[in-house]
Amino acid sequence: MTVTDELQTKVQEAQEKLDAHTRECVQWHFNPETGCPFWLNKAKEFDFNPLTDVNCFEDLKKFPLFEDEWLRGGPVRRWLPKGLEGRPTYVFETGGTTGIPKSRVVVDDFRIDYEMFSETLPDEFFPEGGNWLMLGPSGPRRLRLAVEHLAQIRGGISFCVDLDPRWVVKLIKRGKIQEVKEYSNHVIDQAMTILSAGHEIKCMFTTPKLLEALALRLMDEGSSIAESGIKGIFCGGTEFTPQWYRFAREELLGEDVYITPTYGNTLMGLACGKPFTQEDNYKITYYAPQPRAVIEVVDFDDHKKILEYGETGRVKLYTLTNELFIPGFLERDEGEREEPHEKYPWGGVSGVRPYHIFAKTTTVGVY
Repeated sequence: MTVTDELQTKVQEAQEKLDAHTRECVQWHFNPETGCPFWLNKAKEFDFNPLTDVNCFEDLKKFPLFEDEWLRGGPVRRWLPKGLEGRPTYVFETGGTTGIPKSRVVVDDFRIDYEMFSETLPDEFFPEGGNWLMLGPSGPRRLRLAVEHLAQIRGGISFCVDLDPRWVVKLIKRGKIQEVKEYSNHVIDQAMTILSAGHEIKCMFTTPKLLEALALRLMDEGSSIAESGIKGIFCGGTEFTPQWYRFAREELLGEDVYITPTYGNTLMGLACGKPFTQEDNYKITYYAPQPRAVIEVVDFDDHKKILEYGETGRVKLYTLTNELFIPGFLERDEGEREEPHEKYPWGGVSGVRPYHIFAKTTTVGVY
């Protein structure tokens, strides 16, 4: 059997697993005993019965597009499935840089997402027992608790800075660039305090802009990311482009520090990057954590049309967990559709960037 045949077999097996997972997810969310109040009520508007008419992933096309306005405002408990009532529940918000934040109730999903992600991290650079620096957004976002859980399951402790990205966006919109720089310095000051306090930090989560700011501060003081003790960096954000990736590896980090790109949000979880090779020329390809989440690259004018490999389109998200059911949501991103990979035998997306229609009106802060 050739490699191509082996990959095709994996693709088919992954599709069968996705179809079975889809059926289970729909049965859970639309069963009156376990289902989500929002979807149980919404189902009355459909011209089909989810419990009998959804038998595979493709059948999710029968649902209307998920509207992000449904997640703005409350009561948030309408999103908590009856089968999870009584469990300790969190509420996490999206960035809130484009209007009223979207809210999501969570029980265990953030832990599961990061436990799966943990399995992709090389122990050489993310050592067992290594402590973490969480240099990113705090407040109502899930990142703080998620990175903390990631550190804990790997035997470490997470040290967090205090950061409000919404304030940064407000300053940028007002043209207060000097104040933005001062706030950035304030955040980096906190990181420097943690790194210099003898906490033996080995790993870090951060955004591209903050990583660059930290690296430059360390250089100014005659040090570096590697000399600070950090070996592995988990990084995410819209500024993580191939150009920046190369700059980070060659100019900011050096050969002794590992960096892994991720693409994710409060609704999806974490899409991991394909293992990097020199032949990729720093291209970053992401694969969703199927079957819990699925990413499609679809036609800009027809969201039901999946594009050919290499074509450019909009990112469409499906979330299929016991806590959240999203049967198709158009993200604020676009990119190129990529072929399945041995490690991730389903379609991926590369070149992720803000959807060109929205890009002109979106303000990017610390991300």
